Amino acid sequence: MIAVRELHEIAEFERLLALYEEIWHFEPGDPPITIELMRALSHAGNYVAGAYEEGRLVGGSVAFFAAGGALHSHITGTTLGHGVGLDLKLHQRRWALERGVRRITWTYDPLVRRNAHFNLAKLGARPLEYLPCFYGVMTDAINDGDESDRLLASWELDASHVEALVRGEHHDVPRPAGAQVALADADGRPVTGPRTAATLLVAVPADIEALRRTDPGTAKAWRHAVRDVLGGLMADGARVTGFCEKSFYVVERM
Repeated sequence: MIAVRELHEIAEFERLLALYEEIWHFEPGDPPITIELMRALSHAGNYVAGAYEEGRLVGGSVAFFAAGGALHSHITGTTLGHGVGLDLKLHQRRWALERGVRRITWTYDPLVRRNAHFNLAKLGARPLEYLPCFYGVMTDAINDGDESDRLLASWELDASHVEALVRGEHHDVPRPAGAQVALADADGRPVTGPRTAATLLVAVPADIEALRRTDPGTAKAWRHAVRDVLGGLMADGARVTGFCEKSFYVVERM
């Protein structure tokens, strides 16, 4: 059983930072957040929370209020599967709604397939913007050797499709009829296709994190292919409306 609660004490922030270190293995002196900043954010009324399994911290999230009335989720990480990330997000959603906030935003790497499926298919968030090399050079164990492209996701907390997903309704997305594959995975490598249809599919690799370690050249090819195809479509006004077959972004031309 996972219990999620807000954190307020220095010792709790120290443990959360240690958990983030376990996940990302940051370079010394280069964490994405500090104990002092978590303390300040929490004291000022922002969101700092931990997920516990039998009293052991197994996940945590830090978010702050942003312009436009949104809550921006800066960092979320877990050391366990079994739905801990979903528990954290649902707790964050309830916390935001209790404070009159109707939208949560965050950034994520568009190449990480499981995160795309989680964010779009399970939560119902939608990407708003493609951000090339958003964080500059990153040297942690997960991102080292790659450029830090991100998608800015927006989670409309009281949208009907989000409320249905929160209730546990089916979230698997079938391939739209007539959709054209604008970027395919051909034996592990990206291959571009035509982009003439109204609905396009953009593939991402099965495991970009493994590719960074085993085949950095192919990982770089994926980075630039997704940037060119998905980023280019979004820059031209197309909208990402889902993630289907746990493999493809669904992109609709406007």
